Amino acid sequence: MSFLSALLRKSTPLSLSAASARVGHSSQHAALRMYAARAESNMHRAANMTGSIYPLKEKPRKVLVLGSGGLSIGQAGEFDYSGSQAIKAMKEEGISTVLVNPNIATVQTAPGLADKVYSLPVTAAFVEGVIRKEKPDGILLAFGGQTALNCGVELDKTGILKNNSVNVLGTPVKTILDTEDRDLFARKLEEIGVTIARSTAVDTVEDAKVAAAAIGYPIMIRSAFALGGLGSGIVENEEELEALATKSLATAPQILVERSMKGWKEVEYEVVRDAYDNCITVCNMENFD
Repeated sequence: MSFLSALLRKSTPLSLSAASARVGHSSQHAALRMYAARAESNMHRAANMTGSIYPLKEKPRKVLVLGSGGLSIGQAGEFDYSGSQAIKAMKEEGISTVLVNPNIATVQTAPGLADKVYSLPVTAAFVEGVIRKEKPDGILLAFGGQTALNCGVELDKTGILKNNSVNVLGTPVKTILDTEDRDLFARKLEEIGVTIARSTAVDTVEDAKVAAAAIGYPIMIRSAFALGGLGSGIVENEEELEALATKSLATAPQILVERSMKGWKEVEYEVVRDAYDNCITVCNMENFD
């Protein structure tokens, strides 16, 4: 199945990187073999059922790509790379591409890659203008880091996408919210039986103090809607909590007050899954808090 095939079907990527476990190399290899075999089986099953690798009635005519913008923690060079590959995949399928990216020092904005490039801020107001002018029938939100994700959520929330008949390709907005909102993500993990550290989502410093007192120090503060851990960290007492929570809530609408897992070994898997249940393990990492 091609890259585009997964995008055309509203897929649900897995990003359950919070689980901590002890995994041996043999188990890792067995899991990879299982994923590969399952993906091949599912691809053939889907093709037999639909007669086509395109689940939508027809391919998009024109797709808007929200670019990587300024390079920073949470939207670094990997998004420039992945966005460039997405544009190339669209071109291979004969789909017109429109890119919004204010950072001219990126591969995405190179002449001849996207059909049109708008060097504008990746905000709902500017993107709405591009949508009204270009009239795309599809949009990609997952290739511009945190700025693009936040912009996509705002475009959906305000009805701009629906009012202009723009379909979100790939990761749907609901999945973005489920994984970016710390409280929703914790509840989703509990629903599928994943054991997680005790935590409480809050939106004020005072509520953070109350939650921390109930859980007990040291505390891990996790900022919502912030890729790369921006605004997160371990605090040992109320004074440190107040300082970090104040800083985090200045740029994020929510933080998660969580029991610190300092000293635990975390095995993190980056897994992407499409609507046919094809899974690709992109990488695995070992972390120490």
